Amino acid sequence: ACLMFTDLIEEDGQAIQANQFLIVDGDTGAVIDPGGDLERIEEAIRTRNLNVRQILLTHGHIDHAAGAPELARRLGGIPILGPQEEERFWLQALPEQARTFGFGKVEAFLPDQWLEEGDTVQVGEHTLEVLHVPGHTPGHVVYFAPDERLAFVGDVLFAGSIGRTDFPRGDHRQLISGILTKLLPLGDDVRFVPGHGPMSTFGAERRSNPFCGD
Repeated sequence: ACLMFTDLIEEDGQAIQANQFLIVDGDTGAVIDPGGDLERIEEAIRTRNLNVRQILLTHGHIDHAAGAPELARRLGGIPILGPQEEERFWLQALPEQARTFGFGKVEAFLPDQWLEEGDTVQVGEHTLEVLHVPGHTPGHVVYFAPDERLAFVGDVLFAGSIGRTDFPRGDHRQLISGILTKLLPLGDDVRFVPGHGPMSTFGAERRSNPFCGD
């Protein structure tokens, strides 16, 4: 099961919504992209009596990664995995991101393990395959659960749109290439949950997303 929490984050005086996820398999779980609102995640973990063993990050932007070190401590020092190592500068720049976007105090950190293309992460009986899909950020990764036909794509792809590439080390062509060569070939039936906005399928985006057409 995948539980999605939408966190309202203040940026430049405006509320933006970022999705964070709790993957559940029996009594085992993992959290993806805890940007904030840790109390809601902790409550869901407590009510289901889950053993959460790891935190997974798709990329290092503040609205997806800021809560990771604190949540890891609250859950007993569990490891943080991902993104890919090219994301190091974004994670080290989290305090600067906080000042730029008007957040409160946010700490810089590095994960316990960087992830690479072809790595796998185990959550209970489910195996998540790691895809390195840069362009929005250089170390962005996507987690794909083939048995569930479900992908966690962060800010690579949205319903009807794609991730911004005007950040430092963003690359529009690289992003489009990753979507067309790594994500869409996984299959039209694959559902994906993005870092912002609603779920969609790769098939729906291939047919109607202006950035993903045949």
